[in-house]
Amino acid sequence: MSEEKLKIAVFIDFDNIEIGVKKTLSKHFEIGTVLEAIKERGEVVTKIAYGDWKQASDYSRAMTQHAVHMVQRNLTPGGDKNGADITLALDALEMAFTRSHINAFVIVGGDSDFIALVEKLKQYDKMVFVVGGRSFTSTILQKNCHEFIAYENLIGIHPAGRKAVGRVPVASTAQLRDALPPLRRAIEILADREVSPQLGLLKSTLLQLDSTFSERDYGAHSFREFIQKMANAGFVNLKQVDRSLLVELKDGESSPAPAAAAAVPREAVSEAGPQDIPGPAPTVANATMAIRPILEQIGSKPHWPMYLRSFKHFLRSVDPSFDERRHGFGNIHDLARQAQREGLLRIERNRQGILRIFPGDQFPQALLEKPPADESAALEAEIHVPEAIADPGAIPAPESQVEAQDEILTESHIEEAAPESPAAPMEERSRRRRAGGTQATARRTRAAARKPRAPKKPVEGG
Repeated sequence: MSEEKLKIAVFIDFDNIEIGVKKTLSKHFEIGTVLEAIKERGEVVTKIAYGDWKQASDYSRAMTQHAVHMVQRNLTPGGDKNGADITLALDALEMAFTRSHINAFVIVGGDSDFIALVEKLKQYDKMVFVVGGRSFTSTILQKNCHEFIAYENLIGIHPAGRKAVGRVPVASTAQLRDALPPLRRAIEILADREVSPQLGLLKSTLLQLDSTFSERDYGAHSFREFIQKMANAGFVNLKQVDRSLLVELKDGESSPAPAAAAAVPREAVSEAGPQDIPGPAPTVANATMAIRPILEQIGSKPHWPMYLRSFKHFLRSVDPSFDERRHGFGNIHDLARQAQREGLLRIERNRQGILRIFPGDQFPQALLEKPPADESAALEAEIHVPEAIADPGAIPAPESQVEAQDEILTESHIEEAAPESPAAPMEERSRRRRAGGTQATARRTRAAARKPRAPKKPVEGG
C-alpha cells in the first residue's frame, strides 16, 4: 500500500476539531494548513466536512475556498451528540465499497467513537490517517491508525505550548537520542527482512511501530532532514547507493545486551579489596565465542556470501538450539555487526542495498578450506588402479586388436623417425590416400578370390 500512489478521501468532523483547537490551543481551526499536510501524502480526491454551518458561518468561506463539500448536521429536539459521527462513518464506508480507486482515508477529529470506523477501513485494506490535537484526540485513535498527524505540529507549536516563529522547533541532542530506539528497531526490522533501509521504507516502518511518530517533533520539516540531524549527531551513518540514501546504525549503537553477571552483594564489596571487586558486566557480547563453536561442527565448506536470514538458518541447521539472544544479542543483525568488529565476518551491501555476509580477516582459514572427513580415503580412491588393469597380461586381447595395435605403433615409430620438412603434411596425406586405395584394392581381390566361380555352360553345337 505504501508504495502505490495514494488517492485520499478527507472526512472532517468539524464541530469536534474546531472546539478542541479552540479550547486546548486557543486558536482558530485552519483547514488550509490541514489540507496542505494531507497533500504531502498523496492526491486528495474528495473533501467532506460535517457540522452545523448555521452556527459556524465564519468558516463557510474558508471551506468553500478549499472546495470542501459541507454537510449540514441538523439538530433534533432531543439532541444528537453523535449525529455527525454516524453520518460520517456511513458515508466513509459507502465510499470504501463503491470507489475502489480510493485507497486512503483521513479522519479529521479526535472522537474515540471513530475507532470502529478506523478498524473497519483497515480490514478493507485502506490506509487510515487521523488529524487531531495530541491533547484532545483519543489515545486509542492515535495508536491504531496508520499515521497520526498532530495539529500542533502543523501550526508550529511546541509540545510545551510555545509557538515557533516561522519554523519548527530546534531539537537538542538529548531529544534526538530519544528518537534513537524506535529508529534502531526499524532499521533492524528491515535488515531482518533483507530490505534496504531507504528513507521511504524506513519511515513507513517507523510508523508501523509508532503511528504517532513525526519528524516535526525533532525540529525537522521532512524525514530526510530528520535523518540528516541524526547523522550529524553521530547516531547513524548515511550511504548513497545509486539514487537512494541508505541509513545504517553506527558501531556501538546496537541493541543493549543483557547483563552477563549477577549483582554483587554490598557486603561482599565492602569486605573485598580493590582488585577483588569484579568489574561491570560487558556491554558488548563476544560474537566469536557465539559463532565459532558452531562453525567448527560443519562438515563441508559453507557457500559465501550469505544474507542475514540465510546466515541465521545456516547456524540453526548446524545447531538447532542456536539463539543469538542467549549470547547477549538482540537479533542476528547485531550479532553479525559485532562479528564484523571482531574481524570474524565482513558485511557489505549489494547494489540494491541488501546486506551480505562474507568471511572476515580473522575468520579461521581451516574452516574456510576444511577438507572432507575421509580425505585420505578419497585420495586413495582417486589414484587406486585395479590389479587386472595394472597388469596388461591379465586381460588377453583379441588377435586382431593386437595386430592393429602393432600396426599403429609401427606407423607412429616410422613417423617419429622421418625427418620433418615443409612439404611433410602434404606428402603424408598423399601417402595415406595411396595406402587407403591399395588396401581397398587388396580387400576386393581377396573377396573375389574367395568367391566360387560358376561353371561355364557348354556351347551348343560345338
